[in-house]
Amino acid sequence: MSSPSHRMLDLLSVLQSRRDWGGQELADRLGVTVRTVRRDVDRLRELGYAISAAKGPYGGYRLAPGDELPPLLFDDEQAVAIAVALQSASGVDIADAAARALATMRQVMPSHLRHRIDGIRFETGTPDAQVEVGALEAVSAAARDRRTLRIEYRGDDRSRRIEPHAVVARDGRWYVVAWEVDVADWRILRLDRVRVRQGGGVPFEPRAIPTGDARSYLSARFKGSDEQDRWPVTADLILSTPARRVVRFLGDAELQDLGDGRSRVRVGSWSCAGALAWALRFDVPFEVVGPPELAEAAVALAGRLADSTGTPGIR
Repeated sequence: MSSPSHRMLDLLSVLQSRRDWGGQELADRLGVTVRTVRRDVDRLRELGYAISAAKGPYGGYRLAPGDELPPLLFDDEQAVAIAVALQSASGVDIADAAARALATMRQVMPSHLRHRIDGIRFETGTPDAQVEVGALEAVSAAARDRRTLRIEYRGDDRSRRIEPHAVVARDGRWYVVAWEVDVADWRILRLDRVRVRQGGGVPFEPRAIPTGDARSYLSARFKGSDEQDRWPVTADLILSTPARRVVRFLGDAELQDLGDGRSRVRVGSWSCAGALAWALRFDVPFEVVGPPELAEAAVALAGRLADSTGTPGIR
């Protein structure tokens, strides 16, 4: 039979895996008696774990939230996932806390896990601005509880009343998708520029976000649209350059290797001029496949470029 310490660790690991466990179910899972389960549960309670129990023939146990954070157990994959997440923490002013948490985890890890996380190294880049933890907590709580906030927004002299619907992380920045009450319109606000003046305001009824959800709405606004998550212009181009040269500039575009040193690309842009500028970056001949207005824009652009050098326009 395993030692009491090992049994308690096994019991704790099982209790963490789901919400409710029957007493006999736990005993069968751990290969012990129901009486042993009761005794080990009592020991875990003495260590600070809030484990509730239901009496009766169908009684069982639940690992409940406690007053303080007790020691936790993670399997290998969970530990690696947490370590990676801590290394990649960005955009919020928690770098020191994340580093200390990672050091704490690493100190108690077995050697095979330390080798795994030590082998994962990457550069995340430094965000231009950090979000204060207090602002992230206040806005997230208001979005969860559906309560208005009064905020100040850096660069704006007035205060704003907003109904925060969601907080979204994108490309190292944090944004809040909110309905601004006084102007009756949707807003995308950078969270690092938000200063909460008053929280816990009046409750509000959630509104239908134009694209259906906060993440697609943020993406749509980046593409210049309020209603659809798509670019105003989608260009179909054939570039006289291999796909390997194109792929690193691809972004959300689609690439087809034509196999003869040419590449076919479908790329989105705010305008026809923007799509043409994207193709010109490669400094190679290219063909406009569509749409027709893109070909017309290419002719007009050629004329403007010629005129800018004093050469007669091309028509």
